[in-house]
Amino acid sequence: MKSTLTSIALATALTIPVAAKAELPGMRGTQHIGITVPDLDKAVTFLVDVMGCESFYSFGPFGPFEDDWMTDNLNVNPRAVIDLITMVKCGNGPALEVFKYSSPDQNPKPPKNSDIGGYHIAFYVDDIREAVDYLRANDVRVLEDPHPLTGTGSEGQEWVYFLSPWGMQMELVSYPDGMVYEETTEKRFWDPRD
Repeated sequence: MKSTLTSIALATALTIPVAAKAELPGMRGTQHIGITVPDLDKAVTFLVDVMGCESFYSFGPFGPFEDDWMTDNLNVNPRAVIDLITMVKCGNGPALEVFKYSSPDQNPKPPKNSDIGGYHIAFYVDDIREAVDYLRANDVRVLEDPHPLTGTGSEGQEWVYFLSPWGMQMELVSYPDGMVYEETTEKRFWDPRD
């Protein structure tokens, strides 16, 4: 396993960044990330009471519609209903648009990172070990212990995955002294520390 990670790290380190060849007119950045949860009240309670996010407002429902509006506009089952949406802000970053859907073909299991369409949300923390201890003290399942990223442009960062109460993969990251890619280019990722 270690040699595989070393090979991936070496391949990543040798990858040459490519500048954007096109630009979406007026694009400024990520405004929100949408997630669908099985129980909106429990999810928002976790995000607010454990993660420290702030709930802004809720709206909905949308549907049911007699035509194909849900398929045409959202690429979901035509009989799907958005029961409620709550907008949540987590520190310095994009909002989370938290959905509660009802749909006849809904898959109740969240996708894994390895599934097509799989995803995770990473939260930046100042002290990753303190944050891991806090999550564990709040009965949150943390996968392993923090790992450093070495031999890549992300060297200087530590990361660890954890699972939300509804099974969605989330991540903690920390790089209080920055990442090594910053030594080789003037370009910068958006930084939640700012």
